[in-house]
This record gives sequence, C-alpha cells and structure tokens, in this order.
Amino acid sequence: MNASIKIKDVTITLEALAPRGYQENYDNAGLLTGDANADCTGILVTLDCTEAVVHEAIQQGCNLIVAHHPIVFKGLKKLTGSHYVERVIIAAIKNDIAIYAIHTNLDNVFDGVNRKICERIGLKNLKILAPKTDTLKKLVTFIPKEHAGTVLSALYQAGAGQIGNYQNCSFQVPGTGTFMPGESATPHIGKPQVQETVEEIRAEVIFPVPLEGAVMAALRKNHPYEEVAYYLSALTNENQEVGSGMTGELETPMEPLEFLKGLKVRMETQVIRYTALSRPLIKKVAVCGGSGSFLLSKAIQAGADIFITADFKYHEFFDADGKIIIADIGHYESEAFTKELLQEVLRKKFPTFAINFSKTVTNPISYL
Repeated sequence: MNASIKIKDVTITLEALAPRGYQENYDNAGLLTGDANADCTGILVTLDCTEAVVHEAIQQGCNLIVAHHPIVFKGLKKLTGSHYVERVIIAAIKNDIAIYAIHTNLDNVFDGVNRKICERIGLKNLKILAPKTDTLKKLVTFIPKEHAGTVLSALYQAGAGQIGNYQNCSFQVPGTGTFMPGESATPHIGKPQVQETVEEIRAEVIFPVPLEGAVMAALRKNHPYEEVAYYLSALTNENQEVGSGMTGELETPMEPLEFLKGLKVRMETQVIRYTALSRPLIKKVAVCGGSGSFLLSKAIQAGADIFITADFKYHEFFDADGKIIIADIGHYESEAFTKELLQEVLRKKFPTFAINFSKTVTNPISYL
C-alpha cells in the first residue's frame, strides 16, 4: 500500500536536487499543470510528455507525470486542441494529471543529466565544463564567541559553507562588538540603555543562491541576539557545482574507433555522427546532454579528446578543426537515461511509492 504523499512532496524533492533557480532564462521548468496540494496516486517518469504518455498515466493510475522536457515551452494563447501541445494540456487537465518538468536546472547541477552520461561511459574525475557565475552569495555575521559553534553548525545544516568537495567551510575573525540596547529592547546580553562590549566572532560563509531562505532562517533562529547584524553579498565567482556540460577521464585510454563502438552500445544509440578521428587516443571526454554545440570551444579549452553531445548542424562539425573529435549521438539518446536518474532520486525518497518508467518511446526521430 502506498503511503500518502502530496504532489508538492515530490516537487520539493526534485527541486532539492535541481533548484528551479538554476534553469536557463528561456526555460519553463516546474509544475505546469495540476494542484501541488493534491494527493499523489502514482508517478510516471518520462523524457517527454506526449499524448501517449498522458494516456499511459491514466491507465496506470498515476496523477503526476515527471518529464525532463517541458511540454509548455512558449506561451499558449488558446486551448482548442489544434496542436499536440494543446491536446496534451487539455487531456492532463481533464483527467486531473499534474505535469512537472525538470529541464535545464537538471542539466546544470553536478548530480544531473551530464553526470548520468559520465556514469554510463565510465568516466572518473568529473568536473563541470562551463561553471556558472552569479549563483553564489556570501553571508557575513557577528556572533558572541560562546555561541559561534552553534550558529555556524546551523548554517552548515542549511547548506552554507560547502565549496566543492569540502563542507563546513567558513572564515572567522575574533573582534569586539559594541552596542546600546534601546529602552524597549529585550537584549540577550546587557540591559536597555547601557553601553555593552562583547567578544564576538566575525564569521563568513558562502552558499548557493537558492538556499538563501533556509540559510537566513537558520541564522535568525539560532543567533542569540534580538537584532542580528549581517551582510549579504552577491558573488561573481564560478560555481564549480553548477553549470553546463561535464568532463571526465577514462581509467585507460582507448583508440577512437574502439571508444565510439563502445559508446554506441553504452548509450544505446543507433547512429553516431562524428568528425575525423584526429586524436590518437581518447583519455579526456567532454559531454553535454541535449543540444551542446555552444560548448564546443569550452571542450577544446578543457583539453578534451572528444565531445559527446547532440544536434550539431552540418557547418558546426567543421569547427572541430582537428583539435577535438565531435560525436553527435542524438538528442533523445543523450538524455534517455535521465529517466533512470529521476527514478533513483524519487525511489530513495519514497521507497514504498509507485514510481514507474513510461514505456512510451517519445523519440520523434526514426532511423532506417
């Protein structure tokens, strides 16, 4: 028997993995149809939400579809059923089915689409290929010395102080704080209208922008002062945990043709379009799920021997220019295992709940 969960319980879990704040500005991730407060009867995981997928959800008793690609990408001006997008939305609404999309935000997180590709290929030493900027903030606060450990522990629990593989990172400087509580104040230290001097710690921590609410709530809840002194600063630092594409290395270098044959099997693709085999061996690999041609220069700069992605146009293949091998494995094929990733995350959180793979093949391209 499935334990009772709400649709919002599922979306909260997905957004903990890939906050919507990390989606590209052209994207439309999030809950597209449905009531977040409704009970969830079952989850159907798919790459694309098509009419066939909605009918499959109806047959399986699932009232939540979790898709990688948003069915609503641009604004809809009418719902007459004249286009497949309109028909999907109409069918979902008529049957009380919620549709949730987790798209470029899942592309951009470290444990997202690209890591799954790297796992399929067997790569190690993974790094974001093009780290994003403007996704971090710095908190500076002033804490009585004896409370510094408690406050910082709470900030760490809320997600602050993580830099790459390092946790609980902070910078601390001892100093002296002075203040005079007002007549109506109820100070933790001192008395109203009496000047006070306190040994304090100036503490600095970095945190991802989507965690600002949780970090500030932890600060206010655990700081002993009635009025908490702090500064928030936006950072332009590269965030090594968030960005486009990924690089990794093979444990043992391979000849290009041998590698491509293995890639075809591991990614279950029927066709690979590739450029001249200009590298003697494949050691460092760059990947990007979906349309990744915009990252070619980054892959070359990173010293990758091959760049695996999709949707390269004819003239863009020339841009390899003998510096790298381009391997276009197809858009659907590059992201097909995203379904496994989503199912793994949801089953870990909801181990007794019905989380099903869609059996509908949504790839619009056929090969002869």
